[in-house]
Amino acid sequence: MSQNAAADVVIVGGGLAGIATALESLRAGLSVVLVDRDAPHRLGGLARWAFGGMALVGTPLQRRASILDTPEIALRDWLSFGELDPGDHWSLAWARHYVERSCPDVHDWLRAEGLSFLPAVNWVERGRRGEGNSVPRYHVLWGTGQALVEVLARSMHEAGRGGRLRLLHRHRVLGLEQQGGRVTGVQALDEASGESLRLDAGAVVLAVGGINGSLDGCRKHWPPGRPMPARMLNGAHPYSDGLLHERVAGELGGQVVNAGEMWNYAAGITHPFPHFPGHGLSTIPCKSALWLDHRGERIGPEPLVTGFDTHWLCQRVAEQEKPWTWHLLNRRIALREFAISGSEHNPRIRDRQFLRFVFETLAGNRRLVAQMASECDDFLVDDTLAGLAAKMNALTCTHDIDAARLQATADAFDANFAPGRSPADDEQVRRIEQARQWRPDRLRTCRPAPLQKPGAGPFIAIRLQLITRKSLGGLRTDLSSRVLGADGQPVPGLYCVGEAAGFGGGGSNGRRSLEGTFLPGCILTARAAARALADGG
Repeated sequence: MSQNAAADVVIVGGGLAGIATALESLRAGLSVVLVDRDAPHRLGGLARWAFGGMALVGTPLQRRASILDTPEIALRDWLSFGELDPGDHWSLAWARHYVERSCPDVHDWLRAEGLSFLPAVNWVERGRRGEGNSVPRYHVLWGTGQALVEVLARSMHEAGRGGRLRLLHRHRVLGLEQQGGRVTGVQALDEASGESLRLDAGAVVLAVGGINGSLDGCRKHWPPGRPMPARMLNGAHPYSDGLLHERVAGELGGQVVNAGEMWNYAAGITHPFPHFPGHGLSTIPCKSALWLDHRGERIGPEPLVTGFDTHWLCQRVAEQEKPWTWHLLNRRIALREFAISGSEHNPRIRDRQFLRFVFETLAGNRRLVAQMASECDDFLVDDTLAGLAAKMNALTCTHDIDAARLQATADAFDANFAPGRSPADDEQVRRIEQARQWRPDRLRTCRPAPLQKPGAGPFIAIRLQLITRKSLGGLRTDLSSRVLGADGQPVPGLYCVGEAAGFGGGGSNGRRSLEGTFLPGCILTARAAARALADGG
């Protein structure tokens, strides 16, 4: 049975970009049908599970911390780190738009919605040679991505009173309707009842995420010449499969650009209670842990240390002989440094429990360490390195780890702290000392010390795998979020926002992100689309 419905705007996808587009469109007086494939309690998509970090430029929090940041400084860092193609006009335009508008159009907008940020500004993605963030600009939402989604969804419902908003959950869009060269709606399927629908609209906005929810899609677009591991975890949304991208390109002449550029993470672990097959969690790697290959030897000659260049870390991990690596650390390090990105494993921030958050930051996150030790197969604990080696081999069903070699790896690192030696001769120690110069990093990074320091145990080994996260490429769009055809002209009636548009232009981040550009990129592209829709497209 076929049903029909009509609205000024049909938005495909109920993630952050879709919600923000709907909210701003409704406030502009337009009627909206929002089509989402997931269940109602999962509205918000990947943003609902996100940690809530945002790269923002020139904010009051930065000024309060005496951080001088301007759009000019941020753009210099962005272009240096991202290595954008100078001929990629629209990606460059969106990069400039981001650094110029992230404070008024994201920070101030969210504050007006009642959201707030933690007082500390963090310093991530500094670049291995200083080519990344030259100043701290990573802001963390108080309440994580869950609060972000819930607040904006509530505002969306309020703006849609009077029947101007219709939400269709568990509906999958199969294709786009066209008439007279213009996109006029979508064909959808109610996956619960099997009924088909045609949704007519003056314009259609694609907010369908990227391609990284499909591991096959990742492999299909993986750039030639870059190492690809034989196995990966899935840290994206499983419905972000890129199928609508392909249909837009094949049927409407839209351009999918930079499809091989991805923002993955090097330190994923298996989810103890997976939401879907292959589901992984992205850890925030401990700076003080030794990053080892499958044999238990330290990866080098340049040691792997997080916080400087995630893109480089992923390539180093992907080129290893086997699709897993190890973190070797002790309880002292884990209590201070171990963390998992996302709302699910950061309840103190998610639930806005300030005093408990401060206590765990200062005293160590015993709760999370104990939880992973009991729930996650990848998190191994033992009082001795020999016992740990046996558990590492049992987990991988191999004999790769030789206990004597693991002991020698730890001894070689600890020798840096022997009398007459300078620990800073080790590059990992130098990186740690560099990070600790910024106070928020000092709170969450241990003072360098021997791994076998008395009283610091037991020892911990964490098996890590590369985990997918974001697509940096997508459909080519202009600064109004209109999808552009091969001739560079807008496809009438078709818009694209968020990750589906490469966070603006088809790839505004280039090869690397300054980290925290994704949630703001969803908001900026969504607000641009809503403005254009309100002006008549």
